[in-house]
Amino acid sequence: MIYNWQKPEWPNFTYSLENVEDLLFDYMSRIGQLEGYLEGLDRNEQLETVIQTMVAEAMKSSEIEGEYLEREDVKSSVRNNLGLNVPNEVVSDQRATGMAALLTDVRETFSEPLTQSTLFDWHSSLMMGAKNVLVGSWRTHREPMQVVSGAMGKQKVHFEAPPSDAVPNEMKLFIQWFNDSSPSGKNPIKKPIIRSAIAHLYFESIHPFEDGNGRLGRCISEKALSQYVNRPILLSLSRGIEADKKAYYHHLEKAQKSTNITEWISYFVKTVLIAQEQTTQEVAFTLKKARFFDRFNEQLNERQLRAVQRMLEEGPNGFEGGMNARKYTGITKTSKATATRDLQDLVGKGILIPTGGGRSTRYELALEVE
Repeated sequence: MIYNWQKPEWPNFTYSLENVEDLLFDYMSRIGQLEGYLEGLDRNEQLETVIQTMVAEAMKSSEIEGEYLEREDVKSSVRNNLGLNVPNEVVSDQRATGMAALLTDVRETFSEPLTQSTLFDWHSSLMMGAKNVLVGSWRTHREPMQVVSGAMGKQKVHFEAPPSDAVPNEMKLFIQWFNDSSPSGKNPIKKPIIRSAIAHLYFESIHPFEDGNGRLGRCISEKALSQYVNRPILLSLSRGIEADKKAYYHHLEKAQKSTNITEWISYFVKTVLIAQEQTTQEVAFTLKKARFFDRFNEQLNERQLRAVQRMLEEGPNGFEGGMNARKYTGITKTSKATATRDLQDLVGKGILIPTGGGRSTRYELALEVE
């Protein structure tokens, strides 16, 4: 098998944008839409949106690699790193602490050139608490760096990276390419998602570390996107990827066998748009919540407020199955009669919208952005 880095034209990738030009335009248009929603939020609400996005990225990027972090550990770690917890909350899982430190630094240094030192620091954060892994340094082992799947004896090799002794020079060239292709670089790539897509594939093909390459590669992609809007990009690329991991690995494996990456570009652009739409929906939902409470907060009794807050915790996808008298009773620890009165009062105020009838009556929140 011949891989991309073994081809004489490496690392000069070729591609066509014919099938993604409209999608690239959509991406830039949606940035404006997202900015509009953000402007409707106050500072605390904007900060909470940033935290939610960082938590999603930390968890989903880890899940892609088969690691599962507790949401509360990640959230506490993110808030610690942003200086919002005084004193810092204790987090027992070093993986969550390290992932939060990594993502915070990616955000804070988005405009700075990429350097070997930066990558080593990121890797050290990511591998916090890891054992039997060379941390903060390029891999040095003599055996091949392979991406494999399957049981022992029936393993399938999906990709083999350049040998370890070639990594320092390969990464020197990658870092130079990344900085030269930035908006302020010598040879800028003018379309942000294209540079982000190439950066991810290029880095993953070198696979410079013993572990953590996928998570760091996605950080590099988000850094690339951030440099075009001149602020930390507000999306979770990993959440878009994790929605269909099989497609991600399929397209990555295929792209690593050729220097023509048209299909990879197409896949990556669509994935970024999915991630962007997810964030837009969440920010729009946060704006709806803010306007909802501005309008109705003084009209809710303590029980109603508790129930409504519980419904809103489910996010833009809504409270599964809607609210009903039984759920309301369980959430508020009140009687069925009181639950029925409270629900009817919420309907009368235009806060809940009923569907169905009788015992099958369900209620949804009336959330709208004006």
